Amino acid sequence: MAATRTTAVRAAGEPLAAGRPAGERPAGARRRVLLAPVTVTPSKPLTPSHLKGLLWADVMHRATKPSADVTFRYSHTTYHPTEQTLGFWEFLDRAVGDADYANLSETDIGELYVRHRAEERTVTADDLRPYREAVESDGFVHPAGARVLRLWAGHYERLGLHDPGLLAHQPPEFGLEEMIGDLLADGLAIDQRDVGGPVYLDATRYGLPLRRIVTADGRPNYLACALRELLPLAPRYDEVVVLYDRELDPDYRLLERVLAHKGPTVHRVPIGRVPIDGTITSARHGGWHDHTVDALLRSLADADPAALRLGMRLYFIATLGPGQQESFRHDLLRKSVARAEQLLDRAGREPDADPDGLSALLRRHRRGHTHVDPYRLTSSLLNRRGPAPARSLLTTVSP
Repeated sequence: MAATRTTAVRAAGEPLAAGRPAGERPAGARRRVLLAPVTVTPSKPLTPSHLKGLLWADVMHRATKPSADVTFRYSHTTYHPTEQTLGFWEFLDRAVGDADYANLSETDIGELYVRHRAEERTVTADDLRPYREAVESDGFVHPAGARVLRLWAGHYERLGLHDPGLLAHQPPEFGLEEMIGDLLADGLAIDQRDVGGPVYLDATRYGLPLRRIVTADGRPNYLACALRELLPLAPRYDEVVVLYDRELDPDYRLLERVLAHKGPTVHRVPIGRVPIDGTITSARHGGWHDHTVDALLRSLADADPAALRLGMRLYFIATLGPGQQESFRHDLLRKSVARAEQLLDRAGREPDADPDGLSALLRRHRRGHTHVDPYRLTSSLLNRRGPAPARSLLTTVSP
């Protein structure tokens, strides 16, 4: 899969970045990689598009770990302060009231989310302020969101996905004001709040447009939350990889430039959505009942666990690819699981994989960067035999 890269320009002898002075690492030390996938808001069921992104990030994490020190940063806490999340919580308390969310399914909660997004009521900053303060001060998560995250944890376990802390409180290092101050110090923001205006991310020096990240009344958007999380982390790594929905490309081009300003090499990896019957729609509109991850797992309840994990990765990464041209097909998913079972059966009759062979295999799929390309790696399994080391790597339950 093609990834774009920005390398920060440094003068000879200049420190690499704040918090990572030159000479700190011994010669031959493993490179440090920060893997930061876009998060999925816990307000609706996981869909094929969500699953594609989650599997893509998981394979990149698994395959890069043997040769680098990888941090997988995926914090729901960081993004709870967005209006998308807080607005839903406010709707639930106002329109639904004291419901027993512990007994609701993802679909039940998702239908409430569709109702919320169809509502024509304008939510104000005052409406959302108590929720934002509770998130920031106490790590508050609405019972509906907590229920969805617990259900997702079960899906992660069955799919063998690395759990980055779905149920953990993981606040970003920067507060909102600290993040804005950091951008201002680097000349990358315009703060107009003292005259009743918003805060803009300013990367015009790179030919990119101004982007509002905080409203005049103090509401941060998704990009502001990402900056709170990633700005303090970026200088500690040699390479930062951000994986995201192609629809977010303008914001992630901005994020790439700002993070590269802190020193690391930054790679953007856009991932296309999965059409359903030829149409790409947002989960906020519903229509996902027969295609939720829960429904897919129930339809494959008879599958061998290892074949299920490998087959899911073969289908959502190798078969669908990085684009969004191919619609989801239940029959091809089942064929991928059957193909995975054949590959694993053959692997069981072969000698144990040589660790050096795995390292050589993974190097072929790095293409000049530290992280491994999931598409190239999983596609290599679709030939007649497929490399045995990679089959083992992708079916072991991720730590």
